[in-house]
Amino acid sequence: MRLVVVSGRSGSGKSTALNVLEDVGFTCIDNLPASLLPGLFEQTTHKQGNNWLENIAVGIDARNLIGDLNQLPSILDELKATGIDYEVIFLDARTSVLIQRFSETRRKHPLSSEQIDLKEAIALETTLLEPIASIANRRIDTSNMTLHQLRDITKKQIAHSNNGDMAILFESFAFKRGVPSDADFVFDVRCLPNPYWKHSLRPFCGNDEPVIEFLESQPEVAAMLADINGFMTRWLPRFRANNRSYLTIAIGCTGGQHRSVYISNTLGEYFGSQYPNTQVRHRELT
Repeated sequence: MRLVVVSGRSGSGKSTALNVLEDVGFTCIDNLPASLLPGLFEQTTHKQGNNWLENIAVGIDARNLIGDLNQLPSILDELKATGIDYEVIFLDARTSVLIQRFSETRRKHPLSSEQIDLKEAIALETTLLEPIASIANRRIDTSNMTLHQLRDITKKQIAHSNNGDMAILFESFAFKRGVPSDADFVFDVRCLPNPYWKHSLRPFCGNDEPVIEFLESQPEVAAMLADINGFMTRWLPRFRANNRSYLTIAIGCTGGQHRSVYISNTLGEYFGSQYPNTQVRHRELT
């Protein structure tokens, strides 16, 4: 039996993630008080022959009782001792993005009131969710994700991660827009020759053949790829042997359009042949 706990700050995409898990066959329960988790599994253990009990996803957020949230780590440890595999997924986004999302949708934050405005409610929620955030197996920053991208990552890296394969994400990004907060490794490729400064290449990105041909002709690019490739080849098996379920490798350049895109694509193609659950995402090309 597998349990996925989905949590995160309001507006980060928890409902979307739960909907995807439900679509692929999980039994999903939103806003379940954490203290009821043991009782839930006590009621279902005698029916383990039913497929709907093999995968359960539970949404737990700041609407829970405060005491329940503080008890969650010990509750999950107790469940693990009974043979239930669990993982905690924590979705988040930059505070400015959350404020914008609530403003655009005109939704009310669950913790806001006449005495607490939106910004204060988001700050309060951050404090309340710390017991969950601190034990998360995977943190996903949705600040720059489209709805489609979040659904895709949830389906490919969370819903299907119980097949024993470590899920690997190579993500290109622009340093000028900030480093992805959910990255496990960050490689800076701004020292490589920049196609942007060749006017004929400026309209293209790292997915396009003219940029690919230019970068493949540069010795420094080949050397950087060889070094990153060698590092990841050596250490990825150690992470997998340590039962690591997810790994995000962020590749950054100045604008996130050329060098980081090409490097991410090349690494994704190489490691995808060894790790089937490998994805490539280009944050700035959305």
